[in-house]
Amino acid sequence: MSRRFLHSLPIFLLMLALMSLTGFVAHRLAEQLGLAELQATGLHRLDLYSASLEREIGKYAFLPGTLGLERDVLDLLRQSDGAHLAPQVNAYLEQLNERAGTLSIYVIDAKGHVVATSNWRRADSFMGEDLSFRPYFRDAMATGSGRFFGIGTTRGEPGYYLASTLVDDSRTLGVAVIKVSLDQLEKTWSTVEAPAMVSDENGVVILGSVADWKFTTLRPLDDATRSAFDQTLQYNRRALKPLGLQEIAELDHGARLVRIARASPEPVSVYPVAGRFLAQSRPLPGTPWTLTVLSHLEQVDDMVQSRTALAVVGAAFIFMLGMMLDERRRHLKAKLAARAALQKAHDELERKVEERTADLSAANQQLQGEVAERTAAERTLRAAQDELVQAGKLAVIGQLATGIAHELNQPLAALRTLSGNAARFLERGDTDTARSNLERIGHLVDRMGNITGQLRAFARKSSGKAQPVALCRAIDNAQALLEQRLRQSRAEVRRHCPLPEPFALCDANRLEQVLVNLIGNALDAMDDVPEPCIELDVAVVGDRVRLSVRDHGPGLADEALAHLFEPFFTTKSAGAGLGLGLTISAGIVRDFGGTLTGANHPEGGAVFTLDIPLADEAARHE
Repeated sequence: MSRRFLHSLPIFLLMLALMSLTGFVAHRLAEQLGLAELQATGLHRLDLYSASLEREIGKYAFLPGTLGLERDVLDLLRQSDGAHLAPQVNAYLEQLNERAGTLSIYVIDAKGHVVATSNWRRADSFMGEDLSFRPYFRDAMATGSGRFFGIGTTRGEPGYYLASTLVDDSRTLGVAVIKVSLDQLEKTWSTVEAPAMVSDENGVVILGSVADWKFTTLRPLDDATRSAFDQTLQYNRRALKPLGLQEIAELDHGARLVRIARASPEPVSVYPVAGRFLAQSRPLPGTPWTLTVLSHLEQVDDMVQSRTALAVVGAAFIFMLGMMLDERRRHLKAKLAARAALQKAHDELERKVEERTADLSAANQQLQGEVAERTAAERTLRAAQDELVQAGKLAVIGQLATGIAHELNQPLAALRTLSGNAARFLERGDTDTARSNLERIGHLVDRMGNITGQLRAFARKSSGKAQPVALCRAIDNAQALLEQRLRQSRAEVRRHCPLPEPFALCDANRLEQVLVNLIGNALDAMDDVPEPCIELDVAVVGDRVRLSVRDHGPGLADEALAHLFEPFFTTKSAGAGLGLGLTISAGIVRDFGGTLTGANHPEGGAVFTLDIPLADEAARHE
């Protein structure tokens, strides 16, 4: 038994080493993969949070300046005895505050005293207060505008202050201040899957999806900073306790691994607010603030543990399987030795069988010769059939050639318009605009060359390499080709292109040809419509880009829907079309790896939808 144990010990140790190495490598790879996926998700959340904050502030950015358009406001500041105008201005500010949904609106004279306010009816009104120490007042008097986040000194209500000077000719009369609440934005953030916060230049959290994080600090505050807060009353002498955020490690692209200590009592939240997080930050344009999104690592840790365990189990299974195969190999070696004696007898018997089957082999060779002759005949027949198929295809290509004139009419019309405009601009001396028109003419000429290449594209699949194409730019080019038709038909074009502009993986010229055909068909469908309208909509769905072209015509009949993409089928009058436009367009989209479908819109009219692959970020930068 001891010998058996000593024999098995090296194998057991080798298996342990293999499992340990496999577990270590799997743990590192799974951790890197999980963090990369979490980083990508965090960047998307940063975009969403940043856009929502900028949109919320932008709604009120214009309000302070509008007070300078009100004559009573300027007269109140302009006249030394204008106190009789205060009730009228107060009522105006009160009404404006209710309609705008702001916290308060007030007017400060050049000395820093409040002379009119929307909350003049309240016992804690701002009337008469000296706010000259507030940073937003000082910044507005110095630069013309001021932005500031702080806690009100009267009501203790946090908000974002937007200030703008009120001027009379070149003289500064005072400052208009709008105070807005960002509580609704915080409530919206609290419903998202990951917590987020906004901190000022001193590391004070001013906004947060977790209510208990608000007015905490990401780092300790020195005495000078706290003294400045006391002078400006920015946070109305709040304690500003540390959040308890500790940085663990730095990652690529500015990401960090951090730890947030568990608070007592623990904040109420729909997601974890303590433990290890992936922190991703971004400065907010136009402000000294920093937006931080925290993604909890619990999901990554679970994935790492499960994949590591799976890898260790797999390594153990492979090792055991290898041992079983080795044991089987040794067993087969002994078995083959026993068969060696039988093989000699089998060889002798095989020799006798070969002698007796000599005649059969000769007959078999004769039969193989006959089969070879029949195979050659079949090959000849197949070649003839291929030639017939090619001839048929060339006949169809000859028919398709008649449709090229239809495809070139629109670029030729655009060329005529652009060349005429270029001549007029040259006469005026506007060489830049004339050069731009000539460049567009060159592009149209190239386009016409690409359109004539559709005959060869029908004969064989295009060998052009697919490249990232800006969809909104392709729509612009298609509209330019149809500019004259659009003007003549007085059609309204409604388009929706999301930001950032999506890029499709396809050929730009052939995509524009498809768009020109679809838009042209939409114009044809609305010949009898008093107010024609075309809707172009671009949307990103997963890893695909969806582009729809809708008209407001009578829609498609059942017969047209059944034969929509068949060659030479058309609903137009005789001589108006060959019925090849949609067939060619569908073939082009298939070459992109996409689809082209047609249907009736529920609200009327026909809609054609292109579904093509989305170009990834790496392909866009090649």
